[in-house]
Amino acid sequence: MLNSPAAYLFDMDGLLLDTERMFLSAFVTLTEDLQIAREEAEAFFGTLVGTSSQHSTAQLHKFLPKSTDVAEFDLRWRALHKENVTNGVPVKPFALDVLQAIRSKKVPMAVVTSTHGPAAQHHLETAGLLPFFDTVCTGNEVAANKPDPEPYLEGARRLGVEATHCVAFEDSDLGTTAAVRAGCFTVQIPDLRPPNTPLPDLGQLIAQDLGHAAVQIGLFDKPLT
Repeated sequence: MLNSPAAYLFDMDGLLLDTERMFLSAFVTLTEDLQIAREEAEAFFGTLVGTSSQHSTAQLHKFLPKSTDVAEFDLRWRALHKENVTNGVPVKPFALDVLQAIRSKKVPMAVVTSTHGPAAQHHLETAGLLPFFDTVCTGNEVAANKPDPEPYLEGARRLGVEATHCVAFEDSDLGTTAAVRAGCFTVQIPDLRPPNTPLPDLGQLIAQDLGHAAVQIGLFDKPLT
């Protein structure tokens, strides 16, 4: 446990913002048109959580029926998701409370996300969270994506601190792996997961939501309600 973290690093999708469920909803809508069962589509989507857009596209080739134009499906999927988030993205429970508590301590914060720059900036701005962060490190700005540690190392570099002096919050297994490999004190808050998949044993803390995570690291004395 870090007594006085030099910085806090946050994943975005599924951690600060409930975008993963919105992306899943768009995916299920389109796969139903291909006669793919909802349960099968949801299980496959769970394997994509925390990955880059390039990885997701590559996996679609393995999952969708052979007759499917994967490039067209991918474009339609992302267009439908973009349409769905036009009116805003739900903020995850207690995210605002945690960000306000950290800001009151004047400790720097960064977002470390696999989402590309313009979309990440737009989602955070629309949700009213962008002003809390000193930098947003996006998937197209690093040489390697999660589970490689580079995104978290880069996020820490931008804040002028060592990753080993940072607390990282993640929801996905890939993101948690990246943060732990970077040397961050890592708290995993699971969101969407493939069925019957155990959490990785990486020495991370596990919390049910950001409010409980904040208690575990000493930001709050008791869980928020």
